[in-house]
Amino acid sequence: MNIDVFNNFYKGKKVLVSGHTGFKGSWLSIWLHELGAEVVGVGLEPYSEKDNFVLSGIGKKIKADIRADIRDGEKMKEIFVLYQPEIVFHLAAQPLVRLSYEIPVETYQTNVMGTINIMEAIRATDSVKVGVMITTDKCYDNKEQMHGYKEDDPFGGYDPYSSSKGACEIAIQSWRRSFFNLEDYGKKHHVSLASVRAGNVIGGGDWAKDRIIPDCIRALEAGKSIEIRSPKAVRPWEHVLEPLSGYMLLAQKMWENPTDYCEGWNFGPEADSVSTVWEVATKLVQSFGKGELKDVSDPNALHEANLLMLDITKAKTRLGWKPRLDALQTIELVADWYKKYQDSDVYALCIEEIDKFLTV
Repeated sequence: MNIDVFNNFYKGKKVLVSGHTGFKGSWLSIWLHELGAEVVGVGLEPYSEKDNFVLSGIGKKIKADIRADIRDGEKMKEIFVLYQPEIVFHLAAQPLVRLSYEIPVETYQTNVMGTINIMEAIRATDSVKVGVMITTDKCYDNKEQMHGYKEDDPFGGYDPYSSSKGACEIAIQSWRRSFFNLEDYGKKHHVSLASVRAGNVIGGGDWAKDRIIPDCIRALEAGKSIEIRSPKAVRPWEHVLEPLSGYMLLAQKMWENPTDYCEGWNFGPEADSVSTVWEVATKLVQSFGKGELKDVSDPNALHEANLLMLDITKAKTRLGWKPRLDALQTIELVADWYKKYQDSDVYALCIEEIDKFLTV
């Protein structure tokens, strides 16, 4: 088994992951740890006892597992000074659209000021060479268009979550121009800063509220019908390992050529893998061999985008990255984790899934 497609690049590198207790952050921490990186994780308490972070035990394996809030800028600087990271992956966020309607101020404080605090910590720490700032496909001003959004399309957002991520992108752009300018590289700073946007990421160990896969699994485990509130919504679904492989490849390229890649990047599925919520839930039920779907859509529900797609041409042509899984393979790999997690060493299960992903 060889899960190192980065040619030993991460071995011995000091990598800080914000949001390492979250769904994507836990998978990234596991992969980086397995590659020999010295991982420092900064995050809040995990969402539930069944989260991938908890069940995998990754917090006990990495160099440092720190509970801290990215809204505390001084604390972030202290952590950076103490651990002297070389590469930063910033994933910590309030990631839920519907929750953002309930806590709009906290959503902005976490997503916008939290991101600025991480960039300021990068600015204050000479060891950092690469910063990969993770936002979302929802950062674009969504016109519900049929073609995918490109990296230079305008930022925006209807709901507080999406607009906060659009604001994040504007802040990242500003800090890159103001403090990490390409023309000043090697003279005034040594930081390559990029932002990355993924589609709707799914995978094992996600138990968050209002997400289709956790909602399906909870219903299946309870023997209840699966309630689908936005059956016709179209999303760029992708397995969690797809964008993570892109983020890690990008960081390597940025390290090797610091002024060539510090910009925005989309990591999504191929166009033929874009599916409706109903189609994804149907495939999951088929993979489990049980369960039934129930349409509970409400015409008066809070606004969520119905159609959203990403154009990934840039990542394919300039990074040599491309999705490995089609829609069916994605759902099958997701289902595989949830079928096995209760009777498995979850850390070993995650490594097995990374291996499967890389050998498709």
